[in-house]
Order: sequence, then C-alpha cells, then structure tokens
Amino acid sequence: MTIVTRFAPSPTGRLHVGNIRTALFNWMWARANGGRFLLRIDDTDAARSEERFVAAIREDLAWLGLAPDDEVRQSDRFALYQARFDALVAAGRIYPAYETSQELDLKRKVQLGRGLPPIYDRAALALSDADRARLEADGVRPHWRFRLDHDAPVEWDDLVRGPQRFDPATMSDPVIRRADGSWLYMLPSAIDDVDLGITHVVRGEDHVANTALQIQMFAALGGTPPAFAHAALLTGAEGKLSKRLGSLGVDELRAGGIEPQAIRALLARLGTSDPVEPTPEMTPLLAGFDFARFGRAPARFDEGELAQVNARIIHQLPYAAVADRLPAGMDARAWEAVRPNLSTLAEAADWWQVIEGPVDAAAVEGEDAEYLAAAAEAAASVDWSDAPWHALTARLKAATGRKGKALFLPLRRALTGRDHGPDMAALLPLIGRDRALARLRQG
Repeated sequence: MTIVTRFAPSPTGRLHVGNIRTALFNWMWARANGGRFLLRIDDTDAARSEERFVAAIREDLAWLGLAPDDEVRQSDRFALYQARFDALVAAGRIYPAYETSQELDLKRKVQLGRGLPPIYDRAALALSDADRARLEADGVRPHWRFRLDHDAPVEWDDLVRGPQRFDPATMSDPVIRRADGSWLYMLPSAIDDVDLGITHVVRGEDHVANTALQIQMFAALGGTPPAFAHAALLTGAEGKLSKRLGSLGVDELRAGGIEPQAIRALLARLGTSDPVEPTPEMTPLLAGFDFARFGRAPARFDEGELAQVNARIIHQLPYAAVADRLPAGMDARAWEAVRPNLSTLAEAADWWQVIEGPVDAAAVEGEDAEYLAAAAEAAASVDWSDAPWHALTARLKAATGRKGKALFLPLRRALTGRDHGPDMAALLPLIGRDRALARLRQG
C-alpha cells in the first residue's frame, strides 16, 4: 500500500506554528514511508477564502521545504460533493433540519438546565412531508445534518493516542451543509479522503471528536477510513495554551531571521522523548520518525529554544547555501570567520560592516593609547601573509608584558569597535593591513 497523506489548510490567513507542525508531520510520514504528500486547499468558505492566502500557503510550504506531490482545491470539487450528498440523502443518512440558531441555543440551555448533555434532539426527523412543505412555503430554508448510527460505538486505534471509543448516542448529528447551500468541513473532507486515497490523516487532538463522526461518514460513503494520528496540542513557554502560537506565522518567523531548517528540527521532535538536535538535513529526522514516539502530554513550544536551534543550524550552513543572501562582496572566507558568532543570517551584514569599515571605536587614553600606538608600529612590520594576529600579539606580549584581557581587548576594540566577536585570528586578515593600521593609529 502506498502511503498518502494530506495537509488541508483553509486560505483564510497565513500558516502559523500549529499549521506548520501538522504539515511537517504529514510530509515526514509520507517521505519516511516512500509515499505521497498532497496539499488540499479547503476553500469551500468563499466569503473568507482569499487567493493571496492560497499563494502564501504555497510559498510558505516551499520555503519550509515541504513541497507537495500534488494539489487539489475543494472549490473545484463541488460536483463530487453534490453527487455524494444526493446519494446520502436518498439513503436516509442526511436529513433537513429547520431550527434557527436561536432555537438551537434555547434547546441547549434547557438541556443544560436539566443536567442533560446539550446534543441535538433530532426533532427534524419527526417532521412530516406536510410540515416541511409548510416551513419551506414560509421561506424557511433547511440546514442539513448527517444522521449518526447509534447502534454501535465508534472505535479506532489511534497512532498517537491508542485505542479510542465514542458512543454516537452522546453526540449531535453534525451539520454538514448550511441553509445557503455552503459546505461545512466534515463531509467534503471525508469525501475527499476517500476519493484521493488518503491512507493516513495526521492532525491535532482537537479533531478527535470530529474523527469519531467522520468514521461513520466513511462507512456511509462505502469507503475505508484512513489511519488517524492525533498529535497533542502545542503549549506556550508559560505552560498553557497560548494565543501567541495561533498568530506566530511563517512570515513573522522569516522576518525574525529563523531558518526553515530550525523550524523543522524543533517541531519534528516536540512531543517526543527524543532530544531536539540542530539537524540541517531531513534525512536523520526521517529515519527516526514514528508516531509511537509521541506522547499524549501537550508539547511545549519555546521561541527561545527555537532561537538557539536556529543559531546552531546557522553555524553549520556552508557558504554555498547562503551566498545569495549575504552582503555583496562577502566571500566564503569571511562567512566562515563570522558564522560561529551569528544568531541569524542577517547579522552577517553587521560583521561585514566591521570588516569593511568604518568602525566607530571609543576613544582611548593613557596606557591603552600608548599600547595601541605600539600596536600600530608592530602591525606595520609583521608578516601579513602568515597569521598576522598571532604574530602581532606575540610581539606585543614580548614588548609590553601584557597578557590575557589586557593584551587582547584594547586591540579588539580598536579594530572592531566591539568587546566580543569572531576569532580575531580569522577576522584580522579580512580587515587587512591598511584598514587595521588606520584603526590602530586612530585609537
């Protein structure tokens, strides 16, 4: 059997961290098993769906390295949904209901007041043909519900949560189509999963109850339910569900200098007992990807941890992988010199400015001023073709008796304008003799 997974976002906004994690898990499961990964644009809600978000979803997945093998759009599949709908109506599995939202709210309040579960009472099933005709003559248009089979429990073995069991008698018959004819999520999604041959549905645990309903829809459609994996939801660093995670989008992560490799490396391991490792390539992550390794406890997403993983990823990136994003003129030698000190790639421009100059170094007086003057004389006479930093500091140590911080820090400040930074042995040859002499003499 060929594994087929799907990622099914609604184009009503940009992808956020939770969406990314769902897409990543579906992509990884397909790739780890030699299968196919589909993108399904759930654009049945015409009022809220926007083409700019369709384009953004494609762009975000490409940037993340999660390219789908194929793409379908629900708005192109309405004829299929109508045909399956008509068949289910004829079979008695879908029925019209005429209550207004206000009437349904009142029913729920009454049930709660009596200590009963607020589920739909199926009053619409008691209507006669004459009742329905009278309502429609009065201009009441029905919404449509899927009739659940109460005869047996719904059961499945979830790949993350283990054995699941729901009593359909405790659940409302779900509304699958609005009175204006527009579709809700549940039935079109089940129709698509059957039609597209989806073998595994990977999504958040907030969909568990939906799965129980959809398993009956698969049966009514004559299809085999896919395997389901419901991952625990993400929580914020503060240990509770965070609105921040619902708004932290790909565009914001990119603007903050986060690399796609860092996002993948962190999200692939959150919720497992495996350590998060700064792995630029997907191959090691795919090799150990198994839903059995995921726990049921909420997974903690920490932006600080992401920043740390990002820095460690950047420290491994070769020049060829970043050359087109570096400042003009910055070569492989400069990249390798500054790379260990970067948290984001954008910081490379700051260090290129340090190399190229000018540098805004603080004025020095007294012994340090005399020391820098001596350093300028020494720098003028050392061999710049062979480890000039080591030659310069060795000569100054012998001449002045300075060592440690007193030897190195005034030089770093004069040459770079900073107290910390890349290894000066790598940085000084990039600054070059003329610029170094000018900075030392200025100091």
